[in-house]
Formats: sequence, structure tokens, C-alpha cells
Amino acid sequence: MDIIVVSIGTLSKNPMWGEKTPVRTSHATTTLVRSKKDLVLVDPSLPAQALEARLFERAGLAPAEITHIFLTNWRPAHRRALPCFERARWFMHGAEIDAAQRALEEIRARAGREESNSDSAEMERLLASEETLLRRVEEAPDELAEEVDLFPLHGYTPGQCGLLVTAPTTSVMIAGDAVPTAEHFVAGQVFPDCWDVEQAKDSLREMYEIADMIVPGHDNIFLVPRAAGM
Repeated sequence: MDIIVVSIGTLSKNPMWGEKTPVRTSHATTTLVRSKKDLVLVDPSLPAQALEARLFERAGLAPAEITHIFLTNWRPAHRRALPCFERARWFMHGAEIDAAQRALEEIRARAGREESNSDSAEMERLLASEETLLRRVEEAPDELAEEVDLFPLHGYTPGQCGLLVTAPTTSVMIAGDAVPTAEHFVAGQVFPDCWDVEQAKDSLREMYEIADMIVPGHDNIFLVPRAAGM
């Protein structure tokens, strides 16, 4: 079992640094999990050309070699390079697939109630593209690969879900936006725009008890203070 942070994410504005307005382009942390049989890439966030280069730099792999893509949520910042992985199977938690489908249906219904305008063709194109991508996404099984298990972390979105990677002496949680950054985790903070803030905080507390290391949504992997004896 091997876990490689392919690309370290960042926030457009980090309130833990006193930033109140966007100062950079947000992108999510992308992680590679090598199991005995599978290569699982989590949250392919960078634009396709950039992520392809980073994947080769960090792991010596091409997109065609990836067997599984896992999305911790359906937010666009977590899947910019998704079409690059045509040979892989795409997975997401079932609750997040359902929530994404409902959101698209609501957008389509709202657009249908509005009068036609010059933006209607572009809106239809965007909706069709999103629907095509989402149809390709499969509901993830409880065990995505050997020693790689789904771990629901609902709160940031209705179906936010991490992956718990277990080894004989340690456990690593690939948390996505359930943990924005290491600083958020230490401070017990979640994103203020969560779908359900209290549920997100419950997920944060659960991770503190279970994980030894965490890969956050927009930061580098870090050791949980409990595991460090703090």
C-alpha cells in the first residue's frame, strides 16, 4: 500500500490566514493510492495538462494507467481533469450522486421557467456537459480497493465522503473538504458554507478519533495531534 500526494491543493482565500477575499485560484489536493491491484486517484483537480505532468513527476504514471477515480464530492474544483481519465472507472458516494442529480434537475427547471435569452444556449450546453459527466460516475462500493474503504463524512455536501486507507500500524483518511486544511482541523473549523455545519463538525470529531494521518481537501497530508501524543 502506498499513498502519494500528487498535487497539494490551496484555498482561494484562507480565513485562517486572515484572508477575506479571493487572492488565488482554488484547487483541491489530489492523492494517489496504490493498492496491490489498483491505482486510485482521488480528486483530479488541476487542469488536465497540468495534472498529467504532475502525475508523471510524482508517480511515473500516465492517465491511462489509473484504474479508479474517486471524487470526495461533486464540486467543480475537485474534478477539472476528470475527462482525462477515460480508461478509469469513476466513483463517488451514492448520496453525493443523488444530490448532484437533484441540483442539476433544479437548475434545469429554473432555467425552463425563465424567458429565453442570449445565455440560454450556453446554459443548455453546460447542463448537458454536467449531465454527461455525472452519468459516467458509479456509486462507490464500501471497499473501493484492498484496504481502501469508503468513509462517509457528510456535512460539507450531502454526500461528502472520504477514503480510509488502513495499514498494520497506521490509518490514513483522505478527507476532501471535510477537512479544508491542517490549520482548520487543529482549530476545529469547517467551511462556513457547509450544507450542514453541525454534521460537518461531527465528521471532524469522528476523524480525530479514527485517523492517524489526514489528507485534507486543500493542504498537504498531516499527522493528527492525537496520533502524535498531543
